[in-house]
Amino acid sequence: MPGQTSASAVVDLSGKPGGESPPARRRVHGVALGPDGAGLGAVRHFGPFSVDTAKFELHRNGRRVPLEPLTFDLLLLLMENRDRTVSRDEIFRTLWGGRAVSETALSSQVKALRQALGDSGSAQHTIRTVHGRGFRFLQEVTGGGASTPAAPAAPHPEPGLMRPVIAVLPFENRSTDNSGGFFADGITEDILNCLSKHRWMNVVARNPAFAFRKSGEGVDAIARQLGATHVVTGSVRKSADRMRISAEAIEVRSMRAIWADRFDLDMTRLFDFQDELCGLIASRLAVEVGGFEQRRAQRTPRENRGAWELYHLGMSEFYRFTAPSNRRARDFLRMAIRTDPEFAEPYTRLAYAITLGMVYFEDPASQARLDDALTLALQGLERDDRDPQGYFALGRVRLARREYDLAIDALEHALDLNPYLAVSHCGLGDSLAYEGRIAESIQHFERAIELSPHDPFRWAFHSYMSLALLFGEDFKAAVRVARRAVQVPNAHYSAQANLLAALGHLGDKRQISQVRESLARVRPDFSLALARSRLFYLRRSGQLDLYLEGLKRAGVR
Repeated sequence: MPGQTSASAVVDLSGKPGGESPPARRRVHGVALGPDGAGLGAVRHFGPFSVDTAKFELHRNGRRVPLEPLTFDLLLLLMENRDRTVSRDEIFRTLWGGRAVSETALSSQVKALRQALGDSGSAQHTIRTVHGRGFRFLQEVTGGGASTPAAPAAPHPEPGLMRPVIAVLPFENRSTDNSGGFFADGITEDILNCLSKHRWMNVVARNPAFAFRKSGEGVDAIARQLGATHVVTGSVRKSADRMRISAEAIEVRSMRAIWADRFDLDMTRLFDFQDELCGLIASRLAVEVGGFEQRRAQRTPRENRGAWELYHLGMSEFYRFTAPSNRRARDFLRMAIRTDPEFAEPYTRLAYAITLGMVYFEDPASQARLDDALTLALQGLERDDRDPQGYFALGRVRLARREYDLAIDALEHALDLNPYLAVSHCGLGDSLAYEGRIAESIQHFERAIELSPHDPFRWAFHSYMSLALLFGEDFKAAVRVARRAVQVPNAHYSAQANLLAALGHLGDKRQISQVRESLARVRPDFSLALARSRLFYLRRSGQLDLYLEGLKRAGVR
């Protein structure tokens, strides 16, 4: 019957039906065997397991683990090629002799092997799914006698393989007619495409995800077969002239919803807003998944931390926006680089952290630090020249170096790569403000806030916008926006300084007194000299004078 081929214990490597008599099993993962299995003639070990390649037996702590012949052959194939990813095509050729079998057959064998090894589609500590390619055996293997010597195990998991894997399942059409079905599929595909622009996560391709449209299996089972760490589901409901789109993201291991939202659209303008809607969903989901990865890294035991975990530990410290946390962030990011020198993201984020150390914290601005930051940013982009976050970081480094045109170029390119990346809109808005292009600047800040209202950088979205409004001499608006910035829990004290400068121009003594006292509690030594030193990158002397004048009127000396 369809779908039962995968579990068959009576299919040997030639693809012919029959029993498991030794003469029928001449080859295992490309190695010729004698009638008694001679040829490998050794026991291999990994973790608590041993594999007897002569007897075709798997043991755990000395006790036999039952395995069907095909499942055992899959184990040997992956073990023997553990230095690389074994493609699906190669597995089909080797295990089924090129016979036409379904993807479900392979999925069932992988699932059975993982269960025998105490692994799972979400844990993947022994067998890793490499999406779009195949599978990789992760454990160190010792012993083997005549077998191929075991390759040295990496001290940490490979960062590329530790990235979150997002599967977007077909959205459900809950309309009373079938017309919503085409739109539901379009929404699903567009969300998938927008998510793929976030280079730090992997996204399951359309066809594998859509294959489960009518499977009837639960989200956890589908996720295991797709190797997904997170699953996005949703629905479309049409009523009269309105369309409601609901979406939810589930973290597979805990089966907990980490994000959910719904959107109501006017049917007459549906297609005008479809791209916009999918970009919003992808942008907000990416922020939630990033936060989840940071929390997961914090829970990971120290001995199990690889470059991916070290990177996210660095980012969790980075977003605290204090001088000590900035130093810890740099330490973690350097550790990530040492662990995996080809991992691109830590380079560019370290470059930005060094830059913020000069702008916000205790590091004096120096050419040497600015050169280090630029070198790191370029090294990261050499490793991944399509990372929009990398170009965002480069743009911020260029600005600190007073290379204004290059800063704008880098940030515009970041938005070419991902027009829904909120921090790039914020960075471009900030750079445009220093060029005196205030109206354009405000549009980008508003876009950043719209795209990611819960972003860990959101205090900066508001704070930089207040500074742009101050430069445009709209002091009331600058006060209003700066107040939003200071209410964000991780806001840097510069947000209060911006608020105080705007209030100084308005001359509101009562509010000035309150804000000045609040600023003194978090930064008792705040002064005009400190403010001037931290705004070393400003291009226009008139903007700096306007800012300092506001602080003077507010009583700062």
